[in-house]
Amino acid sequence: MGHKVIVVGIGPGSPDYLVPIAKQTIDDAKVIVGSKRALDTLATATSIKKVIGGNIAEVLEFIELNLSHDDVVVMVSGDPGYYSLLATLRKTFSIQQLKVIPGISSFQAAFARLALPWQDATLVSMHGREPELNMVQYGEGKILGILTDTYYNPSRIAQLLLALGWPSPSQVFICAQLSYENEEIIQSDLTQACSIDGFSHCVMVVME
Repeated sequence: MGHKVIVVGIGPGSPDYLVPIAKQTIDDAKVIVGSKRALDTLATATSIKKVIGGNIAEVLEFIELNLSHDDVVVMVSGDPGYYSLLATLRKTFSIQQLKVIPGISSFQAAFARLALPWQDATLVSMHGREPELNMVQYGEGKILGILTDTYYNPSRIAQLLLALGWPSPSQVFICAQLSYENEEIIQSDLTQACSIDGFSHCVMVVME
């Protein structure tokens, strides 16, 4: 059997949230790919490393080159199944060449912090992408989980939701730096959230 690209979800950030099989896979890796922060925090000193930067073609070339003699571990934040490098890897490698180890997503961490079931929540990523307005349109009893970015930060999102019919008193929870020591949960209503600065990379939960 040939070598595999092992896509490992590393959770929301802190190594404490790395599931055991993911940690073992990373510890055993001879060749490993990930963000600089993930490599500095999790990869062993002896592994061959490649930082995921802006040139994805270069990363894919590195993986293909090393796959001829070893498994290649690719670390992605959260869970690989939600807007990660997995989608790109599926276009380059066959399903037989891929192995995926799930991780704890930032959505899971956020809803857990709020002790809030999320089976009925609408999950939306505005991280580097335009929102599908029909997904965030107001509906009675609706719960939103939103990944934010620098442009679509909580303030801009709050203004958008108000324009889409969400009531001003709707509850907003901004969950930042999840799993880290400086984790912060801010609660407000939609109108107040319009004036909140920063929090460009977090989870925003909105509900009535």
